[in-house]
Amino acid sequence: MSSLFSHRIHVENDEEMLMAEDHGPHLIHSQDFRRRCSISRSSLAYYHCKEEEREHLIAHESLDYLPSDSKVYKKWLQEKTYRKEWDPWLLMGLIGTAVGMLGFLIHQIIDSLIKLKWDLVENYLQDGNIHMTWLCALGSGLAMVVLSSSSVLFFCPAGSPSGLPEIIGYLNGTSIQHLFNIKTFLGTFVSCVLAVASGLFCGPEGPMIHLGALLGCGLSQLQLDTLGVHLPIFTRFRNSADKRSFITAGAGADIASVFRAPIGGLLFTLEEVSSFWDIRLAWQTFFCCLMATFTTDLLSSSLYGFVYRGHFGFFEAEKRIIFWVKNLLDMNVLAFVPTIILGVLGGLLGALFVSLNIKINKSHMQFFNSIPKLSLRKTSKLLETVLILVCTTTVTVYLPYFFPCTTVMSVRNYQLRNNSEIINQSKREISEYSCSSSMWIGPDGVRYSNQTFNQAGALLIENGKQGITYLFKCGAREEFGYASLCTALAFYFILSCWTAGSAVASGLVIPMLYTGALYGRIISLILVSIFGVQTNEYGAWIDPGLFAVIGAVSFFSGVSRLTISLTVIMVEITNDVQSLLLIMVAVMVAKIVGDLFNASLYSSLLKQKCIPYLDVEPFVRHRRKWLNLELFSASDVMEPGVRVLHLKENIASLARLLASTSHGGFPVVCRLKPDHAEVFQGTIKRLELCMLLENEHIFEPETNDESFSSSHPLSYEKITVEKLPNLSRLTMLLNCYATDPRYQQLFINLEPYINKSAMSVQAHFSLQHAYIISRTLGLRHLTVVDLQNRVVVVITRNDLMPFPLEERLRPQLAPQSPDAGEQPLDSRPWMRS
Repeated sequence: MSSLFSHRIHVENDEEMLMAEDHGPHLIHSQDFRRRCSISRSSLAYYHCKEEEREHLIAHESLDYLPSDSKVYKKWLQEKTYRKEWDPWLLMGLIGTAVGMLGFLIHQIIDSLIKLKWDLVENYLQDGNIHMTWLCALGSGLAMVVLSSSSVLFFCPAGSPSGLPEIIGYLNGTSIQHLFNIKTFLGTFVSCVLAVASGLFCGPEGPMIHLGALLGCGLSQLQLDTLGVHLPIFTRFRNSADKRSFITAGAGADIASVFRAPIGGLLFTLEEVSSFWDIRLAWQTFFCCLMATFTTDLLSSSLYGFVYRGHFGFFEAEKRIIFWVKNLLDMNVLAFVPTIILGVLGGLLGALFVSLNIKINKSHMQFFNSIPKLSLRKTSKLLETVLILVCTTTVTVYLPYFFPCTTVMSVRNYQLRNNSEIINQSKREISEYSCSSSMWIGPDGVRYSNQTFNQAGALLIENGKQGITYLFKCGAREEFGYASLCTALAFYFILSCWTAGSAVASGLVIPMLYTGALYGRIISLILVSIFGVQTNEYGAWIDPGLFAVIGAVSFFSGVSRLTISLTVIMVEITNDVQSLLLIMVAVMVAKIVGDLFNASLYSSLLKQKCIPYLDVEPFVRHRRKWLNLELFSASDVMEPGVRVLHLKENIASLARLLASTSHGGFPVVCRLKPDHAEVFQGTIKRLELCMLLENEHIFEPETNDESFSSSHPLSYEKITVEKLPNLSRLTMLLNCYATDPRYQQLFINLEPYINKSAMSVQAHFSLQHAYIISRTLGLRHLTVVDLQNRVVVVITRNDLMPFPLEERLRPQLAPQSPDAGEQPLDSRPWMRS
């Protein structure tokens, strides 16, 4: 019986492996889970795995999207109110409000910590004491980054930061352990806030999407397994389909809260996150994003640094629009030429960023997995984040020392508004570095300042969000020169890419926008150098701020390959509707160029972490040629010797079956007449069988009658659990059932529990269509039957992954000349999934 749970994956051997989710049974045989999948550069969805790396791809349990259509499920439905419309909208509103409050809280904490950090070094900067500035900045940053990394490594159950790729994989149907755990929420929250405030080149957006999804899951399910809390309300949403809908809405609401972009958040979930979408979910997600944005705006209108500033409910455009482009420029058709150049550059640099990030992550895996001791491995990861912070702080503090001060003439009006307090604009800013400034009041009563600032200091010392605001500013053609922009671009590109692979919860949205804005402004300076400063209306489009926006969106698209949602988000966060066509062109060109070299960053991370993901269309290659699955049938991927169950199943046999296999589900057959063949009736999940076997009172002795009495079947709630409540007890029970002679005479009636709406197709059914059905309906198992409705094979979700499909179809492509030393089909690991 030891083989029954030999699949269990030991976290202490490799805490970074994303395994079978904690909400599902642990069903996969364990192998060397340090084996990894490498990325095939030529395909966007092709998993090219080495022979010794294949096991990890199937280490994830799959999820059903639709509930099991059994008798006990229908009885449970009869007890619920049908088509009750108010409660999903109520939950969506609660999730949106909670996400909006969370987004506001995170940004307030980050801003307060950054202000506290630089207040400590303000006097040293003003006195020109660079060494003490570096020492104080490093000390405060180290305290935050050590706590940030420790909260991930030693507190989060997974032992590593998770984020958008895991959410995408889960919503596609892959079960991932510890993804929606209260400890994961707390650890990610602390790590995200402290990582951004410490001075690392990163943003909070990626982890915040994860946090939003966690809130969507937690508020809709209202149960915490870690704390043993299960509230008896909204129980009808405790199914895979509704759960994924609320998670999708939570992720979109977080984008809406972060960027104050509700439409962008909705489109982001449609384009990138969700695999199952309908118009009803679109309406509900729209409402959730609306509530998130409204809540964040409402709180931000009157609170700053947790201090009430008045004007509650007054939404100022300058606060609401994050990167407000105030001066809209008239466009010229000639502006499309540099826009296309920026798009090409964004695609090239984006592909380079993805490739570099994947290589850094791969080297991380190889190095840290070579360390046998778990505690030493985690300590090494912690020391790496410290090293990154030391390099980042050194660059941000010492590099501006080599740049001179630049004079900027500006007008600042210090008039009272509604008798409110005067904002002291004369307070020293970090961007001034060690520069000095003078102020005077003109004859018109307006206070003028002859301000000087350090260009590199403004770009590097300030947080990325403030730096983007500087770069997007229109009309400021001489504030930043080639030297400061090129220097900031080189260091920010490298350090942000390195930070993205470290053991902290960090996002890449701010670094992507910032990097693109830097080279966009460089291109615009080249145009100004060639054509000069244009003051007429036909040449006003040659503006560094405009092309900083175009560069930012091009690099964002080159890395993420987003198009529609990215365009809308950029318009919402800049209010620059005039540049809409330029943004669309830059996005499309960057995506097309980037796709020529590799997949998007999120797709590449999915592959690197070996999280099974089914694309909308199958992409399968054989000997560098694409395969058309319409030329194959479902029988071409069949597995010999499929295991089936009967409506009346012997307890001992069932226990031995669970012990000897790791299948996630089984087809159930019955013989309609004594002289007829056994035909397909439905399917039943392994976890449901385990829960049935824990209830011995439903066992019945053998009868001559083919039918069983099922007057007191288990309720739907009892058999539909997300994980085994007591694994050791079940192991003991199965050992007892398999060895005790009493259970040889006992049987169980499976008829009330089988999914009678399980999908089945004929053996000659098109493999392409079988893939589309499985992907569209979110099927975990697809049963293949013959013309007499007898079970031929069960196609699992893992069987439809590109690499297993290519392996299965290889004999069909070269039947006369099989590859030497090829592994027999029936011994391959995915055949057991």
